[in-house]
Amino acid sequence: MSKELSRHEIRQMAVQALFPLDFNKDLTKHDAIVHALELEHEEMVDEEQESFVPTYLDLLVTGVCEHKAELDETIKNHLRRGWSIQRLSKMDVTILRIALFEMMYVDNVPNKVALNEAIELAKMFSDDQSRKFVNGILSTVNNGLEASE
Repeated sequence: MSKELSRHEIRQMAVQALFPLDFNKDLTKHDAIVHALELEHEEMVDEEQESFVPTYLDLLVTGVCEHKAELDETIKNHLRRGWSIQRLSKMDVTILRIALFEMMYVDNVPNKVALNEAIELAKMFSDDQSRKFVNGILSTVNNGLEASE
């Protein structure tokens, strides 16, 4: 591979891999990752559809898939009364899952970094209301995590 990807770029690809996995139950994790790589880094996929999957991308996608129920429960616990996870934008849920996975399970990523990256992803893939919503949920979760340490 000619270019090392930043974690920011990897998080973008994680969004692009995880989002369709919510809708297409026949899509495999590997196929979703390859598709995300092809979107912006086609040079990383050769003719035989073999691709170099960055380790951190695999960690994020696999981790979010494996901990989806716990991550969704955390999101539900921080919603206002009368709101459900089904009412939320699927893109916002995907971004929240990635950030929460990093905050709860990835030791070498400070919570503030995960939070700020999620806000940047919301700016890129969603709108200003979503950015504020994502910030509010993750800030509340972060305060709870810091208080329990």
